[in-house]
Formats: sequence, structure tokens, C-alpha cells
Amino acid sequence: MLKKYKFGFDIWGLVIFLIVMIPTFIWSAVPAPNDILREESITPIIDVIGSVCQVLFAAILCVLINQERKKLKLSPLIIAAIISIIIYFAGWILYYCGNTSPLVIMALTLPPCFAFFFFALDRRNFLAVFPIVCFTVCHLVYGIVNFCL
Repeated sequence: MLKKYKFGFDIWGLVIFLIVMIPTFIWSAVPAPNDILREESITPIIDVIGSVCQVLFAAILCVLINQERKKLKLSPLIIAAIISIIIYFAGWILYYCGNTSPLVIMALTLPPCFAFFFFALDRRNFLAVFPIVCFTVCHLVYGIVNFCL
């Protein structure tokens, strides 16, 4: 399986990562009203595991390339990734409007993970799937335990 991969640079891996991170960059600089996301997490170990998985999958998406991938085009998986990002951005808009409901927290939690998952599948970057799934589980536990229970 590793024979299909080569080291390189996939600009689209970096682009999707940066697009998904835009709201986080904004949030870091401009606090939202009723900003519950700034409260101290009660799941620090899960958060560290999630952060490690995030760095790992981002690196894999950017530097490991499946040589059997097709040229990037608007495929059903890319459309699913785009829809996931739109839902994620909508969640941030609602959050900045003061809505901190569990539904909004889940819109900030799952769609970005789905966007990375769909992108990895489209790019045939199956090595990134495991850390994406691990990150998703950690991100979900963080969101539920810290803000939904």
C-alpha cells in the first residue's frame, strides 16, 4: 500500500486546511459574545490526542501523495467537503450571533472533520483517514463533554 504514495506537496491539502481554519483564526483574534469555547476544557488528554491527530492528518494531506489519485475536479466527494465547510461556516455565524446550542456546537465539531475525510477519500489519501477519524472522535468527545452535557 505504501508503494502507491510519494513525498511531495499537495497545495490543495494545505488550501482545505487553511480554509477550515479561517474561523478559528478569526475567533482567536475576535472573541464572540457568550464565548463558551474559551472556557477551560475538562477533557485535556482527549484534546492533546486530538491535536496530535490534527497535526498528523494535516501533514499527511499536504506531503504524502497517492500516485493513483486523479486530477482534482468537482466530484461528489469534493462537493460533500464543500457542503461540510459551508455548514461549518454557518455554525460559526450562529455562534457569533450568540447561539451556543448543542446543535451549533455540533456544527462546529463534525462538519470540518467530514470535510477533511471527504477530501482525503477524493485524493485517495487513505493514510490520512485514520488520524482524521481519531481526530473526529476526540473533537466529538470534546464538544459533547464540554458543551452539550
